[in-house]
Amino acid sequence: MVTKTVDLRSDTVTKPTEAMRAAMADAEVDDDVLCCDPTAQRLETEVAKITGKEAGLFVPSGTMGNLISVLVHCEVRGSEVILGDNCHIHIYENGGISTIGGVHPRTVKNNEDGTMDIDLIEAAIRDPKGALVYPTTRLICLENSHANTGGKCLSVEYTDKVGELAKKHGLKLHIDGARIFNAAVALGVPVDRLVQAADSVSVCISKGLGAPVGSVIVGSESFITKARRLRKTLGGGMRQVGILCAAALVALRENVGKLESDHKKAKILAEGLNKIRGLALNVASVETNIIYFDINEGSNMTVQKLCKNLEEHGILVMPETSTRVRLVVHHQISENDVHYALSCFQVIHIPLSISFPRFLESLYD
Repeated sequence: MVTKTVDLRSDTVTKPTEAMRAAMADAEVDDDVLCCDPTAQRLETEVAKITGKEAGLFVPSGTMGNLISVLVHCEVRGSEVILGDNCHIHIYENGGISTIGGVHPRTVKNNEDGTMDIDLIEAAIRDPKGALVYPTTRLICLENSHANTGGKCLSVEYTDKVGELAKKHGLKLHIDGARIFNAAVALGVPVDRLVQAADSVSVCISKGLGAPVGSVIVGSESFITKARRLRKTLGGGMRQVGILCAAALVALRENVGKLESDHKKAKILAEGLNKIRGLALNVASVETNIIYFDINEGSNMTVQKLCKNLEEHGILVMPETSTRVRLVVHHQISENDVHYALSCFQVIHIPLSISFPRFLESLYD
């Protein structure tokens, strides 16, 4: 019987803390569609201040936040956005910018560190003289931290260069900052400096920061005015949303300071996994709270079998491909949880004749 569960599927699986639940119960609320919810206003103002932008808008999800941002910058149907071929907007958001917004994605290869080569971005910008046959480039999107490359962080220097390129060509820059706080902590750079070059940023509160629901998009006052209208169009205009925003305010106050610990625990987990025969990962590549590892070719262990065996011991992980697995550490994963998870990985890779309890005993022999 499983007596302990360690959920490493994502940092979206956290449960509201007691402080969050208390804040939600006591939240001062009004109708946010009428721009009257005071708790929503406090959250939006706080995130705008942290990111150095003029205004903010609470949205139900990061997907909606990115969609709204792209649509505001690409108001004319047939516009084109340049973005990474391995970024979240392109891979995991149902093609919404195309199916809903009529925006054409032009992908540039993501490097292993989550960047796109500057010269390749510039080469992807359409020549306005070809407007008769080409979409019109209006926007560049970055993602920081970059989830699919293992939570890699884009530096200030790189982001500034992309911002300079955007301005040179009269384009806008949007940052999918789902885990921008993780990136800021890992780089030792304030959030506002990290996104200074961006015209808009989508900040997720329900990932690394552990709130139950929501993101905040930030930008200029005029950007947010347009974004608010689009939010209503997409069905994201909610009423007494301060109940959710109250938990997000607690997350900002209490959980940003825990991110460094999350990163350290992820490193411990990666170092432990790296010692297990049959698994392959680059420990040096773990910069934040996301870990990817591969099962070595020729191993008699499959991802499906590994995940099933881990689940039997209470360890939940996310299969990515037939050979790759993702783990994400969050503030509700303790260092003891990390060591327990490692012990479960180890027992799965030893002869089946040794029982799990006996293996745990052997660790202390």
